[in-house]
Amino acid sequence: MEPDHVARILEQWARERPDLDASPIGVIGRLHRLADALAIELRTVFEEYGMTTTDFDVLASLRRSGAPYSLTPGELGASTMLTSGAVTKRVDVLVARGLVTRSVREEDARGRRITLTPAGVELIDRAVTAHIANEHRLLAGLSDLERTRLARLLETLGRTLGV
Repeated sequence: MEPDHVARILEQWARERPDLDASPIGVIGRLHRLADALAIELRTVFEEYGMTTTDFDVLASLRRSGAPYSLTPGELGASTMLTSGAVTKRVDVLVARGLVTRSVREEDARGRRITLTPAGVELIDRAVTAHIANEHRLLAGLSDLERTRLARLLETLGRTLGV
């Protein structure tokens, strides 16, 4: 098997700076390159459904919250890891498209709830089905055991980084 781009970078550093342990590049460099490639692959599916990655994130968060598919802006922000300003902007777009509604909470007139409309439920159900199929395709080169191990390793790395 021919060395990948990151392996060539590691070889160059080993030659030019043998005193330097550049091995983290083997992980971080590959993760960075993979993240860029995966973002493109995922975005392609979302665009087929007329969505941005952020649209998908908001709609999917509402859908997986369970019926009645409704969250406060704060809950939506925590579920999507978006800032409150980004949630507001994205919800405005989704309201205009008829995919969500924004309503005043009965128990607290100051509070708001964002709720999927029937059109929003239908769209996200179709999109998430395509999204999961796409993710299966993207991971097809790994065995179930490799996928499980990789998921655990990435979870551990995420915990050490606080994400």
